[in-house]
Amino acid sequence: MPGTPQRYTVTAALPYANGPVHIGHLAGVYLPADIYVRYLRAQQRDVKFICGSDEHGVPITIRAQKEGVTPQQVVDKYHAIIRDSFQEFGVSFDIYSRTSSTTHAETASGFFKQLYEDDKFIEQTSEQYYDEKADQFLADRYIVGTCPNCGNDNAYGDQCEKCGTSLSPTELINPRSMLSGNSPILRETKHWYLPLDQYEPWLREWIVEGHKNDWKTNVYGQCKSWIDQGLHPRAVTRDLDWGVPVPVPGAEGKVLYVWFDAPIGYISATKDLLPGDAWKPYWQDAGTKLVHFIGKDNIVFHCIIFPAMLKAHGDYILPDNVPANEFLNLEGDKISTSRNWAVWLHEYLQDFPGKADVLRYVLCANAPENKDNDFTWKDFQARNNNELVANLGNFVNRALVLTHKFFAGKVPAAVGFTTEDEDVLRQLGEFPARIGELIDNYRFRDALNELMNLTRLGNKYLADTEPWKLIKTDEARTGTVLHVALQLAASLVTLMEPFLPYSAEKLGTMLNLEKGAWSAAGRPDSLATGHQLAAAALLFDKIEDATVEAQVQKLLDTKKANELAAAVAAPAKDDVSFEQFQTMDLRIGTIVAAEKVAKTKKLLKLSVDLGFDEPRTIVSGIAEHFLPEALVGQQVQVLLNLAPREIKGIQSQGMLLMAENADGSLSLMQPSSHVRPGSSIA
Repeated sequence: MPGTPQRYTVTAALPYANGPVHIGHLAGVYLPADIYVRYLRAQQRDVKFICGSDEHGVPITIRAQKEGVTPQQVVDKYHAIIRDSFQEFGVSFDIYSRTSSTTHAETASGFFKQLYEDDKFIEQTSEQYYDEKADQFLADRYIVGTCPNCGNDNAYGDQCEKCGTSLSPTELINPRSMLSGNSPILRETKHWYLPLDQYEPWLREWIVEGHKNDWKTNVYGQCKSWIDQGLHPRAVTRDLDWGVPVPVPGAEGKVLYVWFDAPIGYISATKDLLPGDAWKPYWQDAGTKLVHFIGKDNIVFHCIIFPAMLKAHGDYILPDNVPANEFLNLEGDKISTSRNWAVWLHEYLQDFPGKADVLRYVLCANAPENKDNDFTWKDFQARNNNELVANLGNFVNRALVLTHKFFAGKVPAAVGFTTEDEDVLRQLGEFPARIGELIDNYRFRDALNELMNLTRLGNKYLADTEPWKLIKTDEARTGTVLHVALQLAASLVTLMEPFLPYSAEKLGTMLNLEKGAWSAAGRPDSLATGHQLAAAALLFDKIEDATVEAQVQKLLDTKKANELAAAVAAPAKDDVSFEQFQTMDLRIGTIVAAEKVAKTKKLLKLSVDLGFDEPRTIVSGIAEHFLPEALVGQQVQVLLNLAPREIKGIQSQGMLLMAENADGSLSLMQPSSHVRPGSSIA
């Protein structure tokens, strides 16, 4: 068709190889990108889907420090986890590469060197934070402090993750080094900068004027805001020992800044995919449409910095669109890798084997395309049970099962179409174009809803015609109804594939049908009369309450662990003199008997051997924390000379010493090994 690109290069943001991917990454970047690419392939378009692990930058070195390993060991570990998870989830990259490859080092170095030789950089000596104890300059992510915008005490030197504001290290209040915890000092260092201010007029024309009507509002708005505020030179090198070395004289101990290095990874990955010069048309031919799928935190880098780099180089095409999504929250709280508040993809795939499509469906149906959205496990269950099982799966199952039951699994003949039949077939023929147009415009959530409307049409058609009753009086009419229903089911094999690839393949197997091109989807003769169907099976099954409750409990456990980790000790009480302390008689005792105090919830009556002729009776409010029988034989610390007190008619002769945890639970204060009852605590 006129105006159709000759080819497509589609990239998905390179995930940092310092941890696994979670559902926020999937909803924001990788699932919409995969849907788009699968749709293009169904149209027989020439498309290359490019991604890989971003294996340089400070997050890698921070993770290596925490785990006590080398940066290379970190990236090897997480590259494999991420790559395998994407594959199992059905993300259909043509290549999943990595920026630690030789090809990438050569490509990134060559890119920098050409800009250097063409005088596209400026050299500046500036003051940057330096950790005297660690004896090194601090990259942005090695510096934390108070955000000047929202007051978050743990904002990074390049961005506050709480409010999303982009920062520079010198804007932080009370900055501190993540290496030593010390306050860094400012020290002079030389770096190379890309003078973005020189590209501001061109960027304004290209983005503000050129993409006002076709880029998403959030992308356009953020770019316009940056340009309106005025652009400044941006450093493209860093003082680090992990990354691609800066390939020019006088740059010893410096590497390419990760946000210069990483997007070049798209180009180097394409080189790894295609031999010789075959990669060039996908990056250097005007007939290629370049589309970047990213999250909103990467908008500036992909829409301003990387295009300026490509423009400065001169040999590359520019992105046609950058359809960035907003953020996905989890159970009402922002997803946070540092707090482990996330649903990790590799863990989901272990907990829900064979249900990759369920997560694909839920994340697309609830995609944060225009605003932040929230993922909840209850919604996940409801969408599976009420939409996939009761709608899509129910329609397919009824159409196939009834055909097997009444017509031996062969597509029955259509003996004259009624107005109702013709209306269903007419609507069926309209769905591919409607869904396709929405995908072309990056409205994947609406496209999925249209797909479900098609299955709703099928369910309504079967409910209205009732072939399970009609068979008793009119076999020919029943055959026509099922013939129409099966054509609709056959169209789903192609239309479902971008969204639910595993389910589409399963349905195609049941229909004994080859996957067709998108242009053929919805034809009324997709299944010929007499075509033999394979055995019917359920496309989806219900997810039970217990399964979802286990996932909710996992998050509650994480929340509790975070609260415990963040808990601070209670303020210290007023000082006491040594003489006052000496008046306390602290002893070790052994509990010889324990029972609940009648008509109370909290009290236990304990008999404690303290080395005297008779055990002491102590009443303690610990019944909600310990079973009486579990306490017998335990050694405890006792304040012996606490004045006796009558509690619920029982004379209590001392006090057990307990430790109260941050969550309110109690722990016994016990000696590390058994000692004689009555021993003093010195």
